[in-house]
Amino acid sequence: MADTGVAELLLKRIEAVDGGVDSQDVACALSVDHQVVVGAVKSLQALGDLISAEQRSSKHWELTGEGQETAEKGSHEARVFNAIPEEGLPQNELMKLPSGKVGFSKAMSNKWIRVDKAHEGGPRVFRMVEKIDDSVQEKLVQIQKGIANDVDEKEKNELKKRKLLAEVTVKSYWIMKGPSFSTTITKQETDLTPEMLASGSWKQKSFKPYNFEALGVALDCGHLHPLMKVRTQFRQIFLEMGFTEMPTNNFIESSFWNFDSLFQPQQHPARDQHDTFFLSDPAVAHEFPQDYLERVKKVHSEGGYGSQGYKYDWKIEEAKKNILRTHTTAVSARMLYKLAQQGKFTPVKYFSIDRVFRNETLDATHLAEFHQIEGVVADYGLTLGDLMGILHQFFTKLGITKLRFKPAYNPYTEPSMEVFSYHEGLKKWVEVGNSGVFRPEMLLPMGIPEGVSVIAWGLSLERPTMIKYGINNIRELVGHKVNLQMVYDSPICRLDS
Repeated sequence: MADTGVAELLLKRIEAVDGGVDSQDVACALSVDHQVVVGAVKSLQALGDLISAEQRSSKHWELTGEGQETAEKGSHEARVFNAIPEEGLPQNELMKLPSGKVGFSKAMSNKWIRVDKAHEGGPRVFRMVEKIDDSVQEKLVQIQKGIANDVDEKEKNELKKRKLLAEVTVKSYWIMKGPSFSTTITKQETDLTPEMLASGSWKQKSFKPYNFEALGVALDCGHLHPLMKVRTQFRQIFLEMGFTEMPTNNFIESSFWNFDSLFQPQQHPARDQHDTFFLSDPAVAHEFPQDYLERVKKVHSEGGYGSQGYKYDWKIEEAKKNILRTHTTAVSARMLYKLAQQGKFTPVKYFSIDRVFRNETLDATHLAEFHQIEGVVADYGLTLGDLMGILHQFFTKLGITKLRFKPAYNPYTEPSMEVFSYHEGLKKWVEVGNSGVFRPEMLLPMGIPEGVSVIAWGLSLERPTMIKYGINNIRELVGHKVNLQMVYDSPICRLDS
């Protein structure tokens, strides 16, 4: 039945009564789905004041799919009872019946059946009574016929526990005549045309009211990913603090710049295949500053610059291996080496925010690739106090004021500190970054003058982004499982400074 036809029939029913009509009753009388009547109500409301409709809700009991089957075929316990002949039935065969498991326990509790465990052929089930009254089926049939009031509430709840019955909330409309009630539906015009103006017919037309509060159609355009929004905020903070951004466009790095130049020994666990991605083509790098390479080799194998080194056989073959960089500190090493070659040293402040790769086990908080934020400051006489001070300034701009520092170990910084912040939501201290002072064994072979200290710190971009946007699983933020609607809907990032 077309919606227009239902709407006209609905108007005639409203006209025939003094008060109003219920949409559920109308649906039953017209033998149509209730949603069709609801659609007609909304169509009539859109035409103005033809009708007035008040939404109401009521609760009633309905049989579930299993309940309908029980009303037709009998309860599980009754079906079990009827399946047992006078000579009894082996228990194992009874349990194979569709209603066996549920029906057996209920029939036992009703004392309709008994089990003879000492029977010669194994446990056997016998009837204890000649006939039974299936009250469960009777109650369900009553409810099915619409006389649920005759069934006690306790019994209804018991049937609900057995998932034979469900309490359903039904929403309907109480429909009455409106100020402009009429049984004739006149289509409202949506456009004022030149022809109407020329002929004057617009005076007799009924126009649909304009909704001046309606939003326009959203424009199709590109959207920034939440990671990029947070990255922009971090970048702005570094620039406000006078930092210069380092070029980080080389995802592929040699083990020399990624590990050896940082005074990280070649037998360090981080250089194993289970932590690092090694390239097969090109497998090795060939271009190195030879004099610098020799100094790095010497400080590793023999020591120097006040250090005894690691005392092992340093191999150029290991240093040549190409990898996907495991941290942006490799970029910092290149930039510090370039700084040392300028001749006259000048203080610098560098930062970088870019992607790094590690052979991690994927879970809700770890991916094989993520973004590292790194800050580096080089100047004469810098101390651990300067590092703490600049960390306080940096994290204050992020809106993090409660900081704690804990001693830690890094191969290329000494002293080293983990940075903790008090999380007001979790009510505990959580790690937000790592920091330290680069070791002389790393800096002096580069040619950095003695007396120059380099302080550095780093953190991930993903963790603050997940906190900011309320994302619990990193795989919903990065990768093929990202919901594009989340990218479209995510608001502009504003860090609370």
